[in-house]
Amino acid sequence: MRETSIQHIHIDSLAELHKFLGLPEPRHPLFTILRFKDFPKLALESKVKLSADFYQITFKKDYEGNKMIYGQSEYDFNEGVLSFFAPKQVFIKEGELTPPSGFVIMIHPDYLHGYPLDDKIKSYGFFEYAVNESLILSEEEELLIENIFTQIKEESIRPIDTHSQDVIISNLELLLSYSNRFYTRQFITRKPQYNTLLSKFERYLDELLQDKSLLENGLPGVATIAEKFNLTPKYFSDLIKQHSGRSTQQHIHEKLIERAKEKLSGTSFSVSEIAYQLGFEHSQSFNKLFKSKTNLSPLEFRSLFN
Repeated sequence: MRETSIQHIHIDSLAELHKFLGLPEPRHPLFTILRFKDFPKLALESKVKLSADFYQITFKKDYEGNKMIYGQSEYDFNEGVLSFFAPKQVFIKEGELTPPSGFVIMIHPDYLHGYPLDDKIKSYGFFEYAVNESLILSEEEELLIENIFTQIKEESIRPIDTHSQDVIISNLELLLSYSNRFYTRQFITRKPQYNTLLSKFERYLDELLQDKSLLENGLPGVATIAEKFNLTPKYFSDLIKQHSGRSTQQHIHEKLIERAKEKLSGTSFSVSEIAYQLGFEHSQSFNKLFKSKTNLSPLEFRSLFN
């Protein structure tokens, strides 16, 4: 039996979103903030793919028993959490559409034009994280974040004047700065769990460089490696960097150089053969990487052992 395809709903504008939710038109065409308690009761009978042309920041509370699915992962929203969605990011939702309490902010990219946040928002990696990589807030953090959302909400319902957008964007910058700080805290407080993952990552690289599949498949990219650990590439990279001080790519390169040194010093394989065994399609790429890491060409390194 063929699997039924999942319906994909894409929202082009905030006005369309408000209409979809059964809410009055937004006060501003490019920015809106809503309280979940004001939403009508909405439930999806089957899985639906959702995406939109704007940034979304959701602060969810008291969402027990409901799941959101991203890729192969499920996430139970039974704590105060922050989730971030970039424009056109797709996720799958089923069951109740909204939690009992909390906020959601929607920002069209055009709302940020002319402000430093227009560029800075792209540097926040958590907009590329999956739902199961949401920010779990402590009680103190939750109160602080809720206060910022409340301030933004109060400003959004004031009569619009020449300062309205400046005030809202200033609060958005504060919200994102705190979110960045709290994600760093989350990486630190979950250190035992993440140290285990780091060890598994190192072991995976060791096993990978012993595997003959490199000859056929070449070197895996960060996305392929992250998928093996059920994480998005950005979250995986940020986590590895936070706990080791090195990027995922640096870890891969260091393991490659270690293995290359073993082969250059202990075997008679040619440089081209070693490059091929390590997953390089072209030996020139291997030579360039090796020299950048050791200040020696592969042949110069080999000559040290002759």
